[in-house]
Amino acid sequence: MIPDGPAEEHRSIAATFGDRVRGVAADGWDAPTPVPEWRARDVVRHLVEWFPAFLADGSDIELPPGPDVDADPVAAWEHHAAAVQAVLDDPANAEVTFAHPRLPQMPLPRAIAEFYTGDVFMHTWDLARATGQDDTLDAERCRTMVEGMAPLDEMLRQSGQYGAKVPVAEDAPWQDRLVGFIGRDPRWRP
Repeated sequence: MIPDGPAEEHRSIAATFGDRVRGVAADGWDAPTPVPEWRARDVVRHLVEWFPAFLADGSDIELPPGPDVDADPVAAWEHHAAAVQAVLDDPANAEVTFAHPRLPQMPLPRAIAEFYTGDVFMHTWDLARATGQDDTLDAERCRTMVEGMAPLDEMLRQSGQYGAKVPVAEDAPWQDRLVGFIGRDPRWRP
């Protein structure tokens, strides 16, 4: 089930990702992931490093720097997730216009939900699969994302943010369809 509103959606998705982060064994941070050339810690690094600049470029909101991912990936994630949640929970930000130079203008909470929270959701599978944890994603959210991204397929591939689509059966579960769409093999194992 998809929570109602960007703040609640982030709270739920970030909490699930946080559970997976805390579930990584002390010696598991160098485990390979479904993303070629990434290790488990790189999944966390990706999320805590790309979003602050994106947010600042479109809104002038600066997230406070947190712990180093290499030193403590759990603390780095928890700090980052709390900072993003604080932005979403602040009523003053509900009416802020996100005006990134490469995107159409939109309300800040919507921009966070569309570009960042969805990324956290998808990377939950990567981290969980890499570290032997429960990698089950919400099927309804998977369906919504696949149906929303499918019309943008060519543009998404050209952005370099997604690998080549991995074919899956037409009647595959929505999670497998999403994972395949973003360029991961649903059968991947470490």
